[in-house]
Amino acid sequence: MSTLAQTMQTMMTAAPSTDGYAGSAGGLNRFAYQEGAPAAPTAAPAPPAPAPSPAWDSEPDLSRSVRRAATSRGRGLHGQLVQQLGQMIVSGDLGADRPLVPEEIGQRFEVSRTVVRESLRVLEAKGLVSARPNVGTRVRPVSDWNLLDPDIIEWRAFGPQREDQRRELCELRYTIEPLAARLAAGHGREDVQQRLQDMAEIMSHALVQGDAVTFSRADAEFHSLVMQVAGNRMLEHLSGVVGAALQVSGGPVGGCDRPGETSVANHLRICDALAAGDGPAAEAAMRQLLSVHETTGTERVVPAPREH
Repeated sequence: MSTLAQTMQTMMTAAPSTDGYAGSAGGLNRFAYQEGAPAAPTAAPAPPAPAPSPAWDSEPDLSRSVRRAATSRGRGLHGQLVQQLGQMIVSGDLGADRPLVPEEIGQRFEVSRTVVRESLRVLEAKGLVSARPNVGTRVRPVSDWNLLDPDIIEWRAFGPQREDQRRELCELRYTIEPLAARLAAGHGREDVQQRLQDMAEIMSHALVQGDAVTFSRADAEFHSLVMQVAGNRMLEHLSGVVGAALQVSGGPVGGCDRPGETSVANHLRICDALAAGDGPAAEAAMRQLLSVHETTGTERVVPAPREH
């Protein structure tokens, strides 16, 4: 068995863990928490809620781009092969200039030439490999990778480059998000403003429940919405990157603001500033939010990769 095949076999033995979100099949409820949370007693019915709570699937059209910014690797055998090869390249198991032999890959995974060919094309589009006549397909150096691709963000988040990615994403966010908050103060919509308030409220309840998954999802949508209403299409494009990074990392890798009361308070300050149309205050609150991690000094744990 070749070295490539042995490496693939080793990686395939590790079953990926799920990262299921709490809530119903239609989407995460406004105050739904992870399945491990204690269930409410069934002896006495809970009192009716004073008002209906918005569900995740009722968000404004803008926030749906966070979901669409996720994987572009596809599903089925094709998606699995892209996932495996991508992880191996990003982790360094397949180093730069390493040849990838389609016949060998197809034989190892028992997939057709078409599946292998399409998978390599996806990786080529991400800048991970290059295919040239008389040379074949080879792994490209890190400098050629599309580091803003959501799949590469995910693979780096669970590989040896996780700390580099955390630092780089925090630096990127600290550069663009305060400006986005300032601009958003003049372009706000009532439905978006309400959605931002809902997300901050969800984060507050998730913090009390110790539900990092729900906190992360609300955090990702909050920051993406702020960037999308800034009135700048380039920032709007980057909102998908920030949202994908926060969701895939569960906060620890892609997030600069650590879950805590201070983080929630800063999110609420941003909401208040945006509602008041106060750009400088929104910018200052966002900068403070993204600076919190510098003084906490706590370790952050990388969660297991998600299943798709």
